[in-house]
Amino acid sequence: MHFHLDALGGVAGDMFIAAVLDAFPQLREGMFAAIRAAGVPADIELSVVGHADDALTGARFVVEEGAHRGAARHRHTAFREIRAMLERAPLDPAVGRRAVEIFTMLAEVEGRVHGVPADEVSFHELGEWDSIADIVGAAYLIEQLQPATWSVGPLPQGSGGIETAHGWLPVPTPATVLLLEGFELVQDEIAGERVTPTGAAILRHLRANVARDRASRRLVASGTGFGAKRFPGLSNCLRLLAFEETRRLTDSDRVAQLAFEVDDQTPEDLAIALDRLRAHPCVLDVLQLPAFGKKGRVAAHIQILADPDEVEQVIEACFTETTTLGVRYQILERRKLKRSQRTVEAAGRKIRVKVAQRPQAPTAKAEADDLLNLSGGKSERERLRRAAESAALDEDE
Repeated sequence: MHFHLDALGGVAGDMFIAAVLDAFPQLREGMFAAIRAAGVPADIELSVVGHADDALTGARFVVEEGAHRGAARHRHTAFREIRAMLERAPLDPAVGRRAVEIFTMLAEVEGRVHGVPADEVSFHELGEWDSIADIVGAAYLIEQLQPATWSVGPLPQGSGGIETAHGWLPVPTPATVLLLEGFELVQDEIAGERVTPTGAAILRHLRANVARDRASRRLVASGTGFGAKRFPGLSNCLRLLAFEETRRLTDSDRVAQLAFEVDDQTPEDLAIALDRLRAHPCVLDVLQLPAFGKKGRVAAHIQILADPDEVEQVIEACFTETTTLGVRYQILERRKLKRSQRTVEAAGRKIRVKVAQRPQAPTAKAEADDLLNLSGGKSERERLRRAAESAALDEDE
């Protein structure tokens, strides 16, 4: 499944929970049980209620602190205490790990803001029961929706300030700013806190800042989660879209394409350099083409496909191994045929064969290195190749 979030009003922990439960209400009771297992007292009421404003309808997740409100409000709770509570709680291990990871992200950025180690951070608003319920509830829902990928649209930046236990802070708050590094923000001129620290930590935990690919998917569910605040002329909601992968013969991913020219490196040395680049763990392929450069010089045009998350490593390798003074690069989306490699036996030899799932019928290609050192020459290699590829296709049926 793929889940996409549209932050019309903003992102907060309670809004995330409400949006998910609006789309998947069957997860509500299990989430309530997880929150109770984490230590949230029984007299703190948890509910999911219908909500409507002047434009949209959806759900709200409400935590009412009741008798605990006065004692809990503005209490200082050390991160290490919350972590210990979650680690000893009778939670599903995966849910507990997610909740601890989200709290750890919050502790780390709070520590950076205030100049203390994460273990010495004391939470104020984030140490209250409603925040604990939000984070444990979100962790439970995320785990129940696995396996999944997540994306999020541009996030509203907000403006102005907010009163906190540390005094008046600008919006987004310093901790939220650190958590949102790498996300796309927009300024819609509506003031107020639009993304809370808890909401930002959930988004970072989901790795939702990765660009959404263009793969076709089937929309199967949607949910709208409202926050408590009201903004003039704007629904304060977070929308969830749930997509099911459609069956297709190709996979989609992203690839970095690097290109440069070399006209002052000997062919022998360049060949060694390109072999080293091919062996780089982040390089997928290296292509060399003849070219004519300035002043009619004969040059080599080099094109490299690489892991898009490791572009800087590959660029550094290009400057180390070749004489080029500049490398061009871009991140591309690509479609790949689904393929697999299997080993078959033909004429007493083990041959590796790559099978590709093409639209009309699968095709097979024997590994050339496994056809070396045959005494019969070209005709024997051809016979063995056909036998191996035929055996691989027979296995694929």
